[in-house]
Amino acid sequence: MTTGAGFDLERLVATNASAAFNRLVGLELVSAGAGAVELRMPWRDDLTQYAGHLHAGMIAALLDTACGFAAATVVGGVTASHFSMNCLRPAVGRTFVAKGSTVRTGRRQVFARAELFAADERGAAVLVATGETILVPLAA
Repeated sequence: MTTGAGFDLERLVATNASAAFNRLVGLELVSAGAGAVELRMPWRDDLTQYAGHLHAGMIAALLDTACGFAAATVVGGVTASHFSMNCLRPAVGRTFVAKGSTVRTGRRQVFARAELFAADERGAAVLVATGETILVPLAA
C-alpha cells in the first residue's frame, strides 16, 4: 500500500474496516496517496442484477467510496452532497478496481471523480463506469 504526504493512512484503513457495508462486499483499500485511491472488490454472484451483471447500486457504491476516500486523503472526513455516474458497459469480471482522484479542493466543497474497471482472470481490465462526486468536509 502506498502513502502520500498530508493524510493519515491508518485512519483511512480504519475507516474502510469500520464500514459494515465495505466489509460485507469485501472492499479492499489497495493504495492511497494525496488526492488519489485505488479500491478493489472481488466478483460476487450475490451482487448482480437480473441479467448477471454487477448491480448499478453496487457500481455506484464503488465509485462513491473511491471519490470519498480520495477526498479524505486531502481534507480528512467528508460526506457526499451530490453524486452522479455513467455506466458505459455491463460490469462483469473477476475483480473490480475503482480509482478515485480529487479534482479540486475548496474550503467548503471537494470535487472528485472515479473510474471503475472490470478485470478478467488474466488481469486485463476494461472501463465499465465513471462517477463524479461533490463532497463536504466534516468538522474535525
